Amino acid sequence: MSKVTVVGAGNVGATCANVLAFNEVADEVVMLDVKEGVSEGKAMDMMQTAQLLGFDTTLTGCTNDYAQTADSDVVVITSGIPRKPGMTREELIGVNAGIVKSVAENLLKYSPNAIIVVISNPMDTMTYLALKSLGLPKNRIIGMGGALDSSRFKYFLSQALGCNANEVEGMVIGGHGDTTMIPLTRFATYKGLPISNFLSAEKIEEVAKSTMVGGATLTGLLGTSAWYAPGAAGAFVVEAILHNQMKLVPCSVSLEGEYGETDICCGVPVILGKNGIEKIVELPLNEAEKAAFKASADAVRKVNGALKEVGAL
Repeated sequence: MSKVTVVGAGNVGATCANVLAFNEVADEVVMLDVKEGVSEGKAMDMMQTAQLLGFDTTLTGCTNDYAQTADSDVVVITSGIPRKPGMTREELIGVNAGIVKSVAENLLKYSPNAIIVVISNPMDTMTYLALKSLGLPKNRIIGMGGALDSSRFKYFLSQALGCNANEVEGMVIGGHGDTTMIPLTRFATYKGLPISNFLSAEKIEEVAKSTMVGGATLTGLLGTSAWYAPGAAGAFVVEAILHNQMKLVPCSVSLEGEYGETDICCGVPVILGKNGIEKIVELPLNEAEKAAFKASADAVRKVNGALKEVGAL
């Protein structure tokens, strides 16, 4: 029996749970929320699609009852307030740090061996907070951001190429923020061939810029943070872990010298498997990419400093 808990039954959490159930990633999915009736209602609504969509996963919802999350293999934390238009990720930190810390501690009481996937924003900082405050080995704490940003990158690449998005490869490293993420255009390919064979340097730069503001673009259109791709990206990371897929996925993880950085959680390519992070993959970055990664890490570290200011660490 495999079990996943998703904390936060808002748009992202509910989408993540729905994708996990629809794809039968786990035998059991539990949604937990602080708001009375929300997770129960959404779980019931989703379960009423089981016979329409043909899945056998059991979905249940509960209000703040962490006992129902017991013995989860993977837990996904989406809790926190969403980013409002014009609000920076950094402004979210004071509120969301307290929520994430308390949620993680409660989850571990009932699932001491669980692998934690963090989606709450600012994601690199919330992942770092979980790492520093919970005392877990670093392979069990994973920030989802790179999976989402890379998916957005591949979408914009496929739009520029006019091709099937599943035939494009590309990844985004660095911080999960509008100014900190680094779409690695030099490594991006279409059917194994570098995208520079098909797109001009100007077009490639445009794709990179669109990727970086991808989240903000959606916030502007929707009036709140996006949820379909973030929820699906969370489920994608969970599946890679639970099914021991050994997939290469950019995630925010603790760095101890890799990419020249220490005492930080930042987006880099990792192999995901049954132990969570099986391995960090070091790419042969050129000087410009190294400089961009250092600037990104410095920006993330600056946000992390706010954790001490608000007394979270």
